[in-house]
This record gives sequence, structure tokens and C-alpha cells, in this order.
Amino acid sequence: MTERVTIDVADGVADVRMNRPDKMNALDAAMFLALVEAGDAVAADPRIRAVVLSGEGRGFCAGLDVEAFMGGGDQGGGRPGGSGAGVLLGGRSDGRIANVAQQVAYTWTAMEVPVIAAVHGVALGGGIQIALGADIRIVAPDATLSVLEIRWGLLPDMTGLQMLPRLVGLDVAKELAFTGRMISGTEAVAMGLATRTADDPRASALELAHEIAAKNPAAIRGTKALLNAAGTRPLAESFLEETRLMTEVMGSPNQIEAVMAYFEKRPPVFTDPSPTS
Repeated sequence: MTERVTIDVADGVADVRMNRPDKMNALDAAMFLALVEAGDAVAADPRIRAVVLSGEGRGFCAGLDVEAFMGGGDQGGGRPGGSGAGVLLGGRSDGRIANVAQQVAYTWTAMEVPVIAAVHGVALGGGIQIALGADIRIVAPDATLSVLEIRWGLLPDMTGLQMLPRLVGLDVAKELAFTGRMISGTEAVAMGLATRTADDPRASALELAHEIAAKNPAAIRGTKALLNAAGTRPLAESFLEETRLMTEVMGSPNQIEAVMAYFEKRPPVFTDPSPTS
């Protein structure tokens, strides 16, 4: 079987690609598990300072492989009719707060470094929920996106309902989830669902990722953590966490290097964090 998810790392950027182009990267059991494994591998690699997540072939991700999950394919699986519902929807493992299906999207949200989704073609159902797990979404103007689960009589259960209202507001989130309406990349940007459009989303995402990777990695990680937590805890706690993180960063070798590199008009050379034990 072809490797379902590929990872290439260069200059601090992980280029992560869903690799099932014959099925427009549709999600069967093997793809679910491969995405979780890829997220774990990227999170554990201290060299990585930014991530680009994209799909090979004609689309980002067409969502659930309905044929496989209804028992018509060779990868039975995680929804009614498949054999692996307990695996994908059941208990959490390794102390995770998400089940396997949720972890496919949440792994990118929880990752300490920024993740940029590069969306072309389609991002439907589970596909759009994976994109919602990223920090930034760069989409092709003619991409097609939809919270499509309602078509199959299902509800979005891959953490998308937690992220969607933060981006588009509660009423728009409800309209998209209740109807499964298809929207273009251009409309997605206009409503706040995507960050910006690009004719070549992957190239634009990689360019941005390399720009981010050239910054102090501790400052970037701290900024992502603070923004992810914004609005989810009392202000007093948030202010204390800002102070704690700033105290750690200020005067550190990487922060001093950022200043010195600026005044010496040269690219900074930062030290990556130690591997997590």
C-alpha cells in the first residue's frame, strides 16, 4: 500500500501531505490512523518550527470514504456499517482528550508549532474539519469547502464544531453545519473560514512556513499557546501566563540572537528546543 501520509522536513518546515490521490485523499481507517501517526511524529521532532498540511492530487481531502465505511471497500471502518467504529470513535488512549477521529484534526491544533493548511480542490466533511485544526488556511479561489456530514445523516464529530464558531460566528457555523452548503475558497475567506486565497496554496503556505521558521521558535510557540487559549480562561490566568512566557523568552539566547541578527543585518541562527522525553 502507498504511504498514506508523507512527511518531508527542510529548514525547520515539515511538508506533510495526505497521499491517497486516487480517492482525493478520502478518509478510510488507514488514512485516519496515518494522520494521527504523522501528527505524533511531527510533534516529537524538535527540528520542526512550522508545518504545511496539504493533499496530493486533485484535492485537499474529500472527507469520509463512504464506500469503505459502509462496508463496500477493503478498509472497513469507523462509522455505521464498518468494523472499526470502536477504534475510531471509542475510548481515548495515551491520555488524549480526543478519540482517533477527533485527533486527526486536533493534533494540528494542539501542536506547539504553527500549522498551515494549503487547500485546493475539495475540502469536504472530515476534510474541512482537518483544515479547521490548522492555525492558518490558505485556499485556492476555486476550492470547494463544505461541512458535509449532514448529507449522510451524520454530524461533524472531528472537533470542527468547536473551531468553526470561533472563525465565522455561531449563526454562520450553524447554517453551514445544518445545510452542508458548498462554498468557494473566495467565499471562505470573505466569511473568515479561511485566511487568504492563493493560486498555488501549497507554494504560498511553504513560503509563509519558512518565514515563520526563521523566527525565535520559543516566541512562536508561546504566541500560539496564548492565542489558542484566548477567551477560554479568566483574564487573570491569561495575564499570568503571558508574564510567565515572556519571562522565559526575555534574555534567552534565542531572544538575544534575534536582536543581534537584526542589528548585524544577517539571518538569525536559533537553537531548537530539546526533544521531549
